[in-house]
Amino acid sequence: MAIVKRNEGKKVNSNINVTPMVDVMLVLLIIFMVITPMLQNKVNVELAQTDNPTAMPDADHEDAVVVAVTRDSKIFLGQDQVSLADLGAKVGDQLQNKTNKEVFFRADARAHYGTVMDAIDAVRTTGVEQVGLLTEQRQGAENRQPPPSAGGE
Repeated sequence: MAIVKRNEGKKVNSNINVTPMVDVMLVLLIIFMVITPMLQNKVNVELAQTDNPTAMPDADHEDAVVVAVTRDSKIFLGQDQVSLADLGAKVGDQLQNKTNKEVFFRADARAHYGTVMDAIDAVRTTGVEQVGLLTEQRQGAENRQPPPSAGGE
């Protein structure tokens, strides 16, 4: 009688197959690339359009204080809805440790003028030094020439 000896240990492959891991990582990368632009930290408002807007790159910073006023007179600080009475205190809390006391307003083009002005007044009472009103470039306005001056030559 002979003893049967198995050599299964020699068949073990110690290499790691990384192909499934790479497939999963590529799928996750695609998902994040598609979803990231949708994750805006802004309230959806239709901004007023102007011919010559001034660029305000500080409004896009992550720590910028942005107040939004919607067309139905709701006021948002960031993404949180606040009342007009609480707006000044909450903006003051956010600006407490900042050296640049600037607040940006994103008001809907059809928002009530009085609501926007009340929100600006509430923010200004907290010691805000500058207020920026965000607008959009009017379509086709970048190609227009300024009208001729009324004065003669």
